[in-house]
Amino acid sequence: MLKLMLNPMLNPMLKPLINVTGGLAAALLVAATQAMPLKQEDVSVAEVLRDRALDSSDAYSLVESLTVEVGPRRAGTEGDERAVAWAQQKMKDLGFDRVYTEQIDVKRWVRGHAHAEVVAPYPQPLVVTSLGYGAATPEGGLTAEIVEFADVEALQKAPARKIKGKIAFINKRMERARTGEGYGPAAAGRSKGMRAATEKGAAALLLRSVGTDSDRFAHTGMMSIDGVENPVPALALSAPDANLLEAMLKRGKPVQVKLDTHNERLENGPSFNVVGEVVGREKPEEVVLIGAHLDSWDEGTGALDDGAGVAIVMETARLIAELPQRPRRTLRVVLFGAEEIGLVGARQYVEAHENDLDKIIMVSESDFGAGKVWRFDTRIPESKFVIADQMMQLLAPLGIERGNNQSSGGPDSSVFVARGVPAMGLFQDGSDYFDYHHTPNDTLDKVDPEILKQNVAAWVVMSFLAAEMEGNFGRVSSEH
Repeated sequence: MLKLMLNPMLNPMLKPLINVTGGLAAALLVAATQAMPLKQEDVSVAEVLRDRALDSSDAYSLVESLTVEVGPRRAGTEGDERAVAWAQQKMKDLGFDRVYTEQIDVKRWVRGHAHAEVVAPYPQPLVVTSLGYGAATPEGGLTAEIVEFADVEALQKAPARKIKGKIAFINKRMERARTGEGYGPAAAGRSKGMRAATEKGAAALLLRSVGTDSDRFAHTGMMSIDGVENPVPALALSAPDANLLEAMLKRGKPVQVKLDTHNERLENGPSFNVVGEVVGREKPEEVVLIGAHLDSWDEGTGALDDGAGVAIVMETARLIAELPQRPRRTLRVVLFGAEEIGLVGARQYVEAHENDLDKIIMVSESDFGAGKVWRFDTRIPESKFVIADQMMQLLAPLGIERGNNQSSGGPDSSVFVARGVPAMGLFQDGSDYFDYHHTPNDTLDKVDPEILKQNVAAWVVMSFLAAEMEGNFGRVSSEH
């Protein structure tokens, strides 16, 4: 009714007001239109899509295909090339209107062997893996005494004389949480530790794996490497082996460890963001962007990180593409390249499309494994909460609760949010995600097909209604 009253084509009494007040009335018209709640018929379509996803979505077959037919796909490798080809073909098979790639430039690195052992006073082997883009030891390895630090901040504050020529051992435990909030404090050691160890003159870095498991697997991951001259070798240590070193050190004797690892940095090379679109029927230039990242680390098959996310957003688009008509605006699926080595694909996408970011009305990413969605977060103006409230009516039966308005939309999406693009986030249960994260144990058997259906059901509600809504969310502050 409000839209009818404010439409001068339908209400002639409004014309004199618009003629008198000009731009102000036009602005009020736009604001009123954008504040309109979702149409009931659109909500009804979203409900049908939700129930169809619960009954017949098949995201599991997509992640199964990706892990079996492609497998590990670290940026800049042959596996990455296979993944790009796989994604393009799958999008075409799923009925996307447009499928294309955008080239990005990535750092390349070859992982070699990684061995570690305690040589004194209690000789025994250790389970380690090189951290991403880590340096090699001298040929034949290196042997040095270890010195323990509670966290990276302690290493940064320590005098160089305490560390010089020794192996710095950061022994920071990660706390388990459904939200994964323990990751940041623990991951700081992985990100900053090698740089700090190099600056202090250490011989190498050993890091308690950034994970929540007690399995004898080491968790790899990316470090801060730019501008570090003569970086020292850096390896992650499995949690049981970190416990072992901790117990040895408590006995009061110097502990010597031998490390032997070989890795190699290569020249930069190409990778790709893979993009698929369901083109809007009325506002094709306006975009709802949903994404995941296509690359993975090389020691598992990347089923959780981020094969599940790839499958969820692709299946979401497939269900929407099967509707009798296209949504009002374009639904764009972006499978970002090189997320694992620093959000490279997202950063280069934003740089390449800087002048078109205002046409992206909402961004979101699935990149937290395959757990059940339990919370719906936003980053939209408060004046648009009515839209989120209507979405919640369809999300609540899936066991989802309303979260906060501080969402980044996901790691890659955060690059867009920093430029003012509104975001939504469907938070998965990450209680056990970091048991498998960046390990050889990130494999298909960790993915539950039924829980994946619940994910798709939530994503299709959010994505369709954002693409179909009449107004938009405006812009948000990066400090919101």
